[in-house]
This record gives sequence, structure tokens and C-alpha cells, in this order.
Amino acid sequence: MNSVSVFAPASVANVAVGFDILGFALDKPGDEIVARFSDKPGIRITRITGDGGKLSMDPLKNTASFSAYKLLEHLGENEWGIEMEIHKKMPFGSGLGSSAASAVGGVMAVNELLGGRLSKREILHFAVLGEQLADGAYHADNVAPSLFGGIVLIRSNRDLDVHNIPVPNGLYASVLYPEVEVLTREARAILKKEVSLSATIEQCGNLAGFMVGLYNSDFGLLSRSLHDVIIEPQRAQLIPHFYATKAAALNAGALGCSISGAGPSIFALSSSQAVAENVGIAMEKIYIEEKINCQLFVSPINQQGAIRL
Repeated sequence: MNSVSVFAPASVANVAVGFDILGFALDKPGDEIVARFSDKPGIRITRITGDGGKLSMDPLKNTASFSAYKLLEHLGENEWGIEMEIHKKMPFGSGLGSSAASAVGGVMAVNELLGGRLSKREILHFAVLGEQLADGAYHADNVAPSLFGGIVLIRSNRDLDVHNIPVPNGLYASVLYPEVEVLTREARAILKKEVSLSATIEQCGNLAGFMVGLYNSDFGLLSRSLHDVIIEPQRAQLIPHFYATKAAALNAGALGCSISGAGPSIFALSSSQAVAENVGIAMEKIYIEEKINCQLFVSPINQQGAIRL
């Protein structure tokens, strides 16, 4: 086996009620990473496509190669010569976990190239290190769903205590990426450091209700619970026409609608593919009318996560 290709999917983090502790994977878009053995020791990036020249070819400054480097360091196998190709097939700065997908694809491709010596659970830490290189934070709300698939709860980012939550049959996501810039550091900087007791109680109730709704396949409870009273009100100002888009999604039958990650992407959950497609069309219409370029993705919850191609 001289070459391995891995696809790592995009993900939606926070999921309205789970800031930094919830995420789910999409079928598309995503990144493809190719790793192959080389006669020259160390990791080298030989090709990057789809990035518009934005990504570094330095293996210690790229999330895909850095996560793989940390894996090799852990295994004591830094003498291996490995070449890596990175094919970006998702937008940058979209709130869809672009850097996380690259980190996941990189570490998984090299792990598979070496014969799959570690499990997905065991390579999670190295993928998170790759994501940390991009945004400075050690958190798994994009990395874990991209790696494992499904809807993931991160009880503790510090300990990587992560758990897959049951996904009700028929649950679909409509995700709209309006091509406007929202910087993650700006989206973090505007957040208040303190939260009122009443908002904390309401958000905890919504998070708990969302969990119960998933376990019981109770779409009514999911709909009543998908309300972010803490983060969304602070970040909505960064996304033009957010509330109009949210209203359009809910009017089209969505269970709930909120910001994907730090934005600008907006996600909605629906109880069927047909509803999700109508919701997506309604969301897309807002930006088309405002003459803002956008991309729409309609997907079931991806249950596989990163896969070897």
C-alpha cells in the first residue's frame, strides 16, 4: 500500500444550544487528503488545490500535515517519508469546519498509510491539535463530528470526553453559506464574558430538551428546544439578513434554525429530506434577492464521518 485517500466531511458546530460542545457532520462538502510514501524522510506537502493559494505548504503550518506530524511524533515514526496532497472542496471561513476537516483527513490518511495502527478514537487528539494550529483553541466540536460522523456531544474538550448521540430517522440539515466574511476571532471577541442566570437556565433547558428529543426521535421537542438565547443574539449582527433567513426557514417548516459555528453559514434542521429541500430554497431566496452569492447544501446527518476512499 503506497497511497491512501481520505474524505473528511464538513460539520456544523454549536447546533444552537451547545456552544463549543455540540456538532454534527454533513455528507458534503468536505476535503480529500492523499498520503503516500516517499524516499525523502519527513512530511512534505506536494500539492494543494481549491485553496486559491491561501494555505501554507509548510508542513508545520498546515492543519492537515501538522496533525499527521503529531501522530508520527507520538508513534516515534518521524523517519518515514510521506508526501501529502490536500484537495480543498469546501469554502474557507464558512463556519463549516474547513480547517477541522483538513486536520481530520491528514491524520487519518497517514494513520491508514501506516496500516491503521490507531483507532479513530485514538487519533482524535492529533486532529484537535491540527485544528488548534488554525484557531488557537483546543476544542473538538468540528473535529469530532468530522472524524466520527453523527451528532457528537463533547462533555469535556480538555479530556476529549466525546459521545455520539442517536440521530432520528429522517433528520436532515439545510446549510446556507452566504459569501460574506465573518472572522472567527471577531465572532469570539464580541461575546460577553458573563451570562445572566435566567438565560443560563433557559439555555440549559433547551440543551437538555434537544438531547431528549434526539434520543426519543421527538421532532416536536427538538423544535421547541432549538433556540439559542445566549450566543445567537450576539452574533446575528455579523451576518447580513440572518433573521430574515431564519424566519424563511421556519416558515418553510424547519424544526429550528441558527448559526453554524462562528458563521456566516446558517443551518436549519428538518424532519425529512423534502422539507429540508424546501427550507433550503427559502433560505437561498433571501440572498439571491439581495444579490449576495451563496452556496446551499442539503444533507442527512452523515453517520460515517471521515472515510477512506
